[in-house]
Amino acid sequence: MAGENCTACGFRKKYDDNPRSILGRFWRFHANWCPGWKAYMFSLPEEQRVRLADRYNLKKYMHPK
Repeated sequence: MAGENCTACGFRKKYDDNPRSILGRFWRFHANWCPGWKAYMFSLPEEQRVRLADRYNLKKYMHPK
């Protein structure tokens, strides 16, 4: 369930379109503590998780839990 919501998240799209927008910044802040995002990230294969973590500069997802 989290994966479906996270892949189609409107706030994430706002961040992808314009990371400096208010909604984009909110998503980036939210991604640091969101339990759904964490579950989504750790459900991905390691290569894909590391690629997303690098794209969004989320260092805590760069290494296995």
